[in-house]
Amino acid sequence: MSPRLKYELGGTDLPIRLDLFIRRENSKLSRTEVQRLIRGGAILVNGRQVVSSSTRVDSGDVVEFDYSDSDSGNVAPIPQNLDFRVVYDDEHIIVVDKPAGMSVHAGAGREDGTLVNGLLSRYPALGDVEPAERPGIVHRLDADTSGLMVGARSPGATTALSAAIKAREVDRRYVAVVSGELPSAPGVIDRPVGRHPTIRTRQAVVSDGRPARTRFALKAGLEFGGRVLSLVELKLETGRTHQIRVHLQDIGYPVIGDPTYGVVISGLPLRRQFLHAHRLGFAHPETGEGMR
Repeated sequence: MSPRLKYELGGTDLPIRLDLFIRRENSKLSRTEVQRLIRGGAILVNGRQVVSSSTRVDSGDVVEFDYSDSDSGNVAPIPQNLDFRVVYDDEHIIVVDKPAGMSVHAGAGREDGTLVNGLLSRYPALGDVEPAERPGIVHRLDADTSGLMVGARSPGATTALSAAIKAREVDRRYVAVVSGELPSAPGVIDRPVGRHPTIRTRQAVVSDGRPARTRFALKAGLEFGGRVLSLVELKLETGRTHQIRVHLQDIGYPVIGDPTYGVVISGLPLRRQFLHAHRLGFAHPETGEGMR
């Protein structure tokens, strides 16, 4: 059973907004979690429910609510009206074109404004699909990678799509612009990917990493400002974190616009990494029909 937290306000820095006070006293709670507690009527001020985050509390007020540390990070996200395109939907699945700059779900440094928040706004019934913190999500794209993602609208679709991805039965293809003149012959990058040995926020090709395979094929040669570039199509056979970006960096053709693993060129009209998920192919989780 969650403990009952109770605060009798006094001292300096008062009055203060209710949401700011709760976060100040509970550093493990994110802003989104605090807002959800308040909107859900879980916060009592002087024995009465308060549902507005901007309510100000002052010396002499009593604030109380139930909260467990084990709940942190597993609270369902809130719906938000966000801008992204739905390519296809039916009662079982949703296919979206995720914009660059949008995280798929909450994580370190990102509490809201994610694709999950936007999906919950358009499809409220997704709130009943597990897991609660990322309902419907069966695969991911990096925040700064744009393109196609399929989501599940039911537990059965979640199970079927997750199994298909694990069995490598989902055709996931990307286009990228990379630095350098890529060989004209198609190839495969088969190098293990794992945590960078010294920079813990990055991935790298490492001997003890997880198996990772990326197929590539040159689509066109390009040039910008005297620099030779290549437009390449890539097909994932595995789905390691940052796999494409790490693999292309490792073979000497880093992604243009990628500040972490690639090359940033001034003057380009597109201020983001040049990596886009342009094709998805899979069997419909309910009908078995081939979708592309």
